[in-house]
Amino acid sequence: MSARRLVLLPAILAAASIAAGLLAQERLIRDDRGREFRLEGRPSRVISLAPNITEILFTLGAGSQVAGVTRYCDYPPEAAEKIRIGGFLDPDIERIRKAAPDLIIAFRGNPWERIERLDDLGLRVFVLDIGFRLEEIRPLVEKIGTVVGRTSEAGILARALTDKAARVAAALSGVAVRPRVFLKLQGEGLWTCGRDSYFTDLVEKAGGTSVTAGLEKSWLEYSVESLVRDDPDVIVVLAPSPAEFERTRAWLNSRPGLRATTAVRNGRILRLDENAASRFGPRLFDSLEELAGLLHPEKFPPGRTAAKE
Repeated sequence: MSARRLVLLPAILAAASIAAGLLAQERLIRDDRGREFRLEGRPSRVISLAPNITEILFTLGAGSQVAGVTRYCDYPPEAAEKIRIGGFLDPDIERIRKAAPDLIIAFRGNPWERIERLDDLGLRVFVLDIGFRLEEIRPLVEKIGTVVGRTSEAGILARALTDKAARVAAALSGVAVRPRVFLKLQGEGLWTCGRDSYFTDLVEKAGGTSVTAGLEKSWLEYSVESLVRDDPDVIVVLAPSPAEFERTRAWLNSRPGLRATTAVRNGRILRLDENAASRFGPRLFDSLEELAGLLHPEKFPPGRTAAKE
């Protein structure tokens, strides 16, 4: 070896070491509890502990990598073919263990003690704790894409969702009047959401003003008296089917106090598909467009959507 090459060798080795270090950094990712994960190829037996995670995985084309889902994971229909590992709040530790997963993806709201038990079994649990604004779906998609080896697909999906939100915003630009909206969650009573719920953000981005946006609680049951006081222009009902919506609308119309509200008096009780809107995932952007059309039909006439602007 020449003297010149010997002189250059330390520099070459140093550069190689730096490059190797950078490569190692690129193959590390932290979940939302700060735990570091080394990416070791594309996982083939992924378990999803939340319906929105399942939806994102399938949308990214990772359905073949999914080994198990919760009993609430009903979208897309192909999810029904996967092993059921319990519910969102009560995942079955033994079923998960028997499924031999190489990755488990948990979401905010999964019981912490269950996650810790999975940790104790030596299973790889990637925890995601994000989701108060629609724009946070993009980093959620990107993180999931990275950890399951679908980075390119995640980038494409994230850009498509961002573009759709931008088209809705453009269609609503110049809107002079933002109707006051009360969003009623599925079920009995007047359950609704407050400031730290993505539903409130959904209403605002769809061109409305949530009458409960100032409340600190994420979820709460409203009183008839409070709703009469707030007098919304529109009541939006999250309902899984037209039949369920009609039952809820009949109940709202039958409440003596509510008949005096502008929404009930003018027949402005509207349905938003509960299945799509209740999942913090890609279809929430379809709900954004749907709700914007309900609140501002003049901006979204039949046959014309934000995607066609």
